[in-house]
Amino acid sequence: MKAQDCIQMLREIKDVAFATVDEEGQPQVRIIDVMIAEGEKLYFCTARGKDFYREITSSRRVAITAMNEKYQMIRLKGAVEKLNDQKMWIDRIFEENPSMNQVYPGESRYILEPFSIESGEGEFFDLGKEPIYRESFSFGTEENHPKGFYITDGCIGCGSCARSCPQKCIMKGNPYKIDSSHCLHCGLCEERCPVQAIKRIHLPSS
Repeated sequence: MKAQDCIQMLREIKDVAFATVDEEGQPQVRIIDVMIAEGEKLYFCTARGKDFYREITSSRRVAITAMNEKYQMIRLKGAVEKLNDQKMWIDRIFEENPSMNQVYPGESRYILEPFSIESGEGEFFDLGKEPIYRESFSFGTEENHPKGFYITDGCIGCGSCARSCPQKCIMKGNPYKIDSSHCLHCGLCEERCPVQAIKRIHLPSS
């Protein structure tokens, strides 16, 4: 899945969960409409009086997740940009999402501010397949950081990891190898390894 395909999928779902952190450091989540998707850019809006507005203008970061009827999930986190030419963008959002006129009729629409996410990283996760399928992606200026587990040269080839894997995505070898595209990231292989040869992939420090 390309980044633009995942962003288009979020637009098709439309009502998706946006997660932020408030001024007290507490996690917050609410449903926000994805109003426009163009290439690798996602657009949404919110009113200036809302807590959500204060949170995204303060942190400039957001995390998003959504799932469609096929049990395909998108997870995305990225940088939030407040857009210039507010009235032009709000008019365009209302043109492409006419139901907004019922919520903010007439000139009241201009209490809304437009935002975009043009840089970030995420993951496509398909629970409707057997085995499951996952693929990570990045867009804009952000890098794609792999996640999950890997098997080190400390592997003794006992096969306990492969036998315990729920998705059977660990292949025999020297050392054994995890097929990350079908991995649940559950950590059972790590727990079952008798010599601690399976390690979690650590993200680089910022």
